[in-house]
Amino acid sequence: MSRFLASNPEVLPMSSLDIYFGDNLPILREFDKETFDLIYIDPPFNTGKTQTRKRLKTIRDKNGDRVGFQGKTYKTTELGSMEFSDSFADYLDFLKPRFVEAYRLLSPSGSFFFHIDYREVHYCKVLLDQIFGRECFINEIIWSYDYGARSKKRWSPKHDNILWYVKNPSDYTYRHDDIDRIPYMAPGLVGPEKAAKGKTPTDTWWKTIVSPNGKEKTGYPTQKPLAILSRIVNVHSNPGDRILDFFAGSGTTGEAAVRAGRNAVLIDNHPEAIKVMAERLAFASPVLHDVEQTDQRELPAFDFAKTA
Repeated sequence: MSRFLASNPEVLPMSSLDIYFGDNLPILREFDKETFDLIYIDPPFNTGKTQTRKRLKTIRDKNGDRVGFQGKTYKTTELGSMEFSDSFADYLDFLKPRFVEAYRLLSPSGSFFFHIDYREVHYCKVLLDQIFGRECFINEIIWSYDYGARSKKRWSPKHDNILWYVKNPSDYTYRHDDIDRIPYMAPGLVGPEKAAKGKTPTDTWWKTIVSPNGKEKTGYPTQKPLAILSRIVNVHSNPGDRILDFFAGSGTTGEAAVRAGRNAVLIDNHPEAIKVMAERLAFASPVLHDVEQTDQRELPAFDFAKTA
């Protein structure tokens, strides 16, 4: 294993970050039971499509190919693209043993968050009710965003579903005072004091997607906003807790965890995901597991000479 020689004062000293490359199921089975206080997963949604994301570089150019703010022109260059197949012959058979492991690994007061979309959420909830128990289902959170094309044949789907389960419905972490507050829609109706403080969100979270041109963007096809994961981490875990994401993708859960003083374990079997996470999270000095057993030619953009 290797450790990046990097640091960042925003990361609290207690934080640790481990990144595993490989099939998550056998890796999960190696961990001791009830050793994670929060588990969040955002698996492929089984859309039946190939998920693709292009990486672009944009510079000011009077002869550019696109027009931006105030009529300024820009030239774009494609740096590359990432893609993966999002299709499973039997999606629930794929998820079930991983749900079982999540339940086994969750601490007695832990929470499990499952991020999915409208196509599969109903079937997955029935399966999770069987594994966790219906009494352990606390909330369905709707993440709503307003970006992208509009359908002319149906109401345009612009939300994801996040199911929240706990190990024990009588004992779980919910740090109400750490909820990030949002503005009142009608501040004049509540008075200046309440308006200045803001209100706590409901089970519908209005957050934009990661901006295609923003600093947060890694180029990974299914990257989720840091604000979403930070809210989950800050409210549903305590400083020093251990957090697991075994469909880690671009590593957003890991960044949210270490910046909040939590410890994180990330797992993914896609070489591009490992490359993106290693570069994005270098500030947190992650420990990479099984990197030496991979074909480093699959990670062409990563400089392994910087590891020790």
